[in-house]
Amino acid sequence: MTEAFGTDLEITIPPPITAVLGLSDGRDAHMEHIAEQGRMAWQAATGYNDRALVEAQIGRRKFVIGPELNAREMNRQVTENQIATKSLNRMTRLGRAVFKRAA
Repeated sequence: MTEAFGTDLEITIPPPITAVLGLSDGRDAHMEHIAEQGRMAWQAATGYNDRALVEAQIGRRKFVIGPELNAREMNRQVTENQIATKSLNRMTRLGRAVFKRAA
């Protein structure tokens, strides 16, 4: 991963409940933090919640606008993506529908 993204990248993958200590120092530190303060505190401390929000927004973009770009040239792809992002951000600001059970 460091070859592709650089050395300043920190990969944060939540360890499963059945994880054991001793595979790597970073993973052990995450597991100890979870054991001491709980999974929710670990998510807040590592920014994992922000990642989940970004992934949810990307999923919405793919569902509402589509997973592919239509333009072939890079500058047009950038413009297309900016328009799609602005549209999706506007829809998100408007809020989500509220559903109520009818009888």
